[in-house]
Amino acid sequence: MLDVCLLGTGGMMPLPKRWLTALMTRFNGSSLLIDCGEGTQIAIKQKGWSVHDIDVICFTHYHADHISGLPGLLLSMGNAQREKPLTLVGPRGLVKVVDALRVIAPELPFAIEYIELTEKTHTLYLYGYRLEAFRANHNIVCYGYNINIDRAGKFQVEKAVEYQVPKNCWGKLQKGQMVEVDGRQITPDMVLGEARKGIKVTYCTDTRPTPLIVESAKDADLLICEGMYGEPEKIQKAKENKHMMFTEAAKIAKDSNAAAMWLTHYSPSLIRPDIFMDDVWKIFPNAKPGRDGKTVELNFKD
Repeated sequence: MLDVCLLGTGGMMPLPKRWLTALMTRFNGSSLLIDCGEGTQIAIKQKGWSVHDIDVICFTHYHADHISGLPGLLLSMGNAQREKPLTLVGPRGLVKVVDALRVIAPELPFAIEYIELTEKTHTLYLYGYRLEAFRANHNIVCYGYNINIDRAGKFQVEKAVEYQVPKNCWGKLQKGQMVEVDGRQITPDMVLGEARKGIKVTYCTDTRPTPLIVESAKDADLLICEGMYGEPEKIQKAKENKHMMFTEAAKIAKDSNAAAMWLTHYSPSLIRPDIFMDDVWKIFPNAKPGRDGKTVELNFKD
C-alpha cells in the first residue's frame, strides 16, 4: 500500500489558498518528499502527516518555488529529535545549493547524504522505493521521477517443501533474503513465482512534453503532471517558458497508458483549473485537476 498526497499545486509563488507544488508518499513506515517550496512543511502539518518519517527528499530542479522551503523543514525535522540520516536527491549542484541554504540551518542532529543526478536516467533503491529519475525539458536542468513499489512473485509452498526449507525460513525468502539449509543456499527465486505488478506513480513538472516523459510514465497507476496553463491562448507562453498546457499533459497521460492523471503546478493567474477540464477529458477521461491535500491510497492488484 502506498499513500500519495499532493501537498500543494501552485507554481511560482504560494497563494492564500494554494501552496507550492510538492508531493509526499508513505510506504512501510518511510516517507518520501518530492520538491520543497515555501510553505511545504505547513502543508504537511495541515495534512496531519509527520516530517519525522521523511527519509528521502527528491528535487526536480533548483528554482526557488521547488526548494526554498528546505531550511525550515530541516530545522523542524531536527526539532523532532530526528537522528537517522536524511537522503537528498537532485540534479548536479545539489550539495552546493543545499550548503548555501543551510547557512540559516547550520546545526542538525542528523547527517545528510547526497545523490547528484548527472545522466539522462537514473535508478535508485532507497527505503523500499525503486526511484527512476528521468530528464525533463525546462530552462534549467530538471528531472521527473517514477516512484515504484515492486512486488515479488507469489510464494510457492510446493517449491519450499521440495527444497526442504523449514517454515521458520519462509518469511525471509518472501522478503527477498537468502537462507541456508543444511549447508545449501536457498535463494528467493527458487521458491517465488514471477514478479507481480507493483505500484507506480510518475511525477513530472516544469517541462515541455518529451518522448522520454511518455516512455517513463508508461503504465503508471497515477501520473501527476504539470498543467501550468489551461487557457488555449497561452500556448506560446508555455513554449517560451518551458512549461506545459493542460491538454499537453492529457496527451502524455493517454500516450503513456497511465491509469489516472492529476494536474498540478498551476500558474498564479489560474484561479479555477476546473473550468478548463472539458478539453482535457476529450483526450484523457480519467484526469482530475489536482488540489492541495488531494490524497489517494494505492494498493497492489491481484
